[in-house]
Amino acid sequence: MKKKLAVLATVLMASAVLGGCAQKAPETETRTQTQTETQTETETETVATEAGTFDQGEALPKGKVRSYLTGKIVDKKIGRKRPYAIMLNNIYGAIPQAGIERADVVYEAPVEGAITRLMGIFEDYDGMEKIGSVRSCREYYVHFAKEFDALYVHYGQAVYACEILNSNIDNISGLSSQEGFGQLYGYAGEETFYRTDDRPSPHNCYTSADRLIEATKKLCYSREYDKDYDGHYQFAGDDQTVTFTDPATHIEPGYEVNEPWFDYNADEGVYYRYQYGDAQIDQLTGDQLKYDNVIFQLCECYPLDDHGYLAIEAEKGGTAYVFTKGTYEKCTWTKDDIESPARYFDEDGNEITINQGKTWVCVVYDTKEDQIVIE
Repeated sequence: MKKKLAVLATVLMASAVLGGCAQKAPETETRTQTQTETQTETETETVATEAGTFDQGEALPKGKVRSYLTGKIVDKKIGRKRPYAIMLNNIYGAIPQAGIERADVVYEAPVEGAITRLMGIFEDYDGMEKIGSVRSCREYYVHFAKEFDALYVHYGQAVYACEILNSNIDNISGLSSQEGFGQLYGYAGEETFYRTDDRPSPHNCYTSADRLIEATKKLCYSREYDKDYDGHYQFAGDDQTVTFTDPATHIEPGYEVNEPWFDYNADEGVYYRYQYGDAQIDQLTGDQLKYDNVIFQLCECYPLDDHGYLAIEAEKGGTAYVFTKGTYEKCTWTKDDIESPARYFDEDGNEITINQGKTWVCVVYDTKEDQIVIE
C-alpha cells in the first residue's frame, strides 16, 4: 500500500509543480465554474440570499455574505474564499504565536508528551506577512480542517498522517517526502515557508498570505468553497444574544503542560485566553486573545505507539461543553460521517446555537472529563 501511494504521489507532484494543473483540472474547473455562475447571478440582484446554514430567507446587501466561521456579515471576497487551517506551535519556547489573533476559529488538541498544538482557521488573511510558527500535522487535525472545507497547512507530519494527506485533503506542506513513505503531495517548493533567526529550529518556521496563495495556485487547489458546503456552526441572528442557564466565568479544559484557562469579561462579553501562567497574546500586536465562544469537545483518545503519538476519534461523537456570554450548556456532539461538521445538541435534541464571533475549541480526552474546571 505504501509503495503504491508513494508512486502515485511522485507522479502527481511532478505533474502539479512541473506540468501545471492537469491532474486536478476536472475537479477545479467544475468548482470554479459553479461558483462563477453563482457570483454572476447574485451580482445582478440588489440583495443575496445565502444557501445551506444561512438559508433563512434573509436579504443581504450586494457583495455581502454571512461568514461560515463567525456568522457575521462580511464582504463576499472574504467570506466565500476557502480558509487556511494552519498548524501552530504551542510549546513554551514557541510563544507568542504570530498572527493567531486573526484566526476566527482555533482548535487545540493534545499531541505526544501531553503538550498541545493549535490549528488556527483564517478567513481574512489578506496582507498577513508572518504566520506561525508552523508545525507538523497529526491525522486528527486533518479531519477537523475538513469540517470547514479548509486548505490545510503544515510543516511535516507524523507518519500516521501520510496516507490521508496523500489522498483526502488539499494540503500545503513544508516537506516533500516522508521516510518510509516516499514522496508526498502538497509540497509547492521551499519558498512557501521561511525561517527567522529569533528562535531555534524547529520553532522558527513561518509563512505568509502571499506565499500560501502562490502555493495554492501551484498545487491547483480551488480557493472557493465546495458548492455543497453550507457551514459548520448554527449562529444567532444579528439582534439575538444566546445565554444558557448555568454560569461559567472561569473555565479550564484540564491540559497538563500549558495549563490554559479562559476568564469571562462581562464588559466585553468575551472569554480571555491564558496559558503557562499568563495572558496568551499575539506576537505581532501584543493583544491578548479573546473569543465569543469556547467549546470543550470530549473525544476518545488512545496511544498509537511507544513514542506517545495519539489517535483521537473525530467521528464517534460524545459529550461537549459550550460556553458563551459567561454561561454554559453541557450537551452532546455528533457527526454524520468523518468529513461532515460536528454538530452540538442539548438534552432535548435541539441543535445548540452560539453567538456570532470567534470560537476556540479544546479537544479533551473523554477519560479526563473530571479535570475540567467550570466556575
